[in-house]
Order: sequence, then C-alpha cells, then structure tokens
Amino acid sequence: MRRIYAKEEVCIGCRLCEIHCIVQHSRSKKIIKAFQEEEDRPLPGLFVEESGPVSFAVQCRHCDDAQCVAACMTGAMRKDDQTGAVTHDADKCVGCWMCIMVCPAGAIRRDLEHGKIASKCDLCGGEDTPVCVERCPNEALTFEDRGE
Repeated sequence: MRRIYAKEEVCIGCRLCEIHCIVQHSRSKKIIKAFQEEEDRPLPGLFVEESGPVSFAVQCRHCDDAQCVAACMTGAMRKDDQTGAVTHDADKCVGCWMCIMVCPAGAIRRDLEHGKIASKCDLCGGEDTPVCVERCPNEALTFEDRGE
C-alpha cells in the first residue's frame, strides 16, 4: 500500500502541508476563503513536529494491523478493504479517545471544535496524490509503496 513518508532532512518546518490539508478539506477549497471566510475550519490531517533544527510532518501511517481500528468501540475507525487506508467516520465517533491512546505514530488528535471527535489523515479521500505531498515545496513528503 502507498503511504506518506516524511524526509526530515529536507523539511524546513514551513507548515504548508498543514495549510494545504486544511484547504483541501474546507468547503470552498480556496485558500483565502478557507482562512478568512469559513468559520468552521477543519483540523489538518497532519501536523509538523519541531525540535531545534529538525522538523517533519506527522500523519496517520495507515497501518496494516491498525490498532486504532481494533480499539474503536463504535466502528468509527475502519480499514478500507480496497485501498488499505484507515478511515474515520465522524458520525460514529463518540470521543472515547481509545484510538489516540493506541496509535503508535501519535497521529490521531482530538477535534473538540467539531463535536469531540478524533481527527486524522484520510489520504485526501481517494486523490491520486495527497495534497500535502503534492504541494510540499522541498519534497519532504513522498507517497510511495515501500513494501513494508
């Protein structure tokens, strides 16, 4: 399965991946409208971690044996049989945070603004290439199948 991988040696911590993720998941899909006119702005599906000169994007690894799926008591987290992506159904999520506790990558976050639900990367819902990878100015993110 193709996954997003971060190359920390070329990430400059610009956070454009976060910005483009928000725009991609906004109602308008336009950067100015998403940030200036839309009040109900989504959380980005990834976030940049920084420690001194080192920075890199953290996002869902869409694990083969996804612990978040096993821990989800409502079925809000599930593994797509066709794509292998771990998806999240916000309508089923009750905010128990078990997925957050068991995620080995620390890539799932609480979205309290949208109803106490979990938030994570969805690989841009079937796009050929996730927007964070496509728009990274330094190519610090790749979308590839490493056969892991």
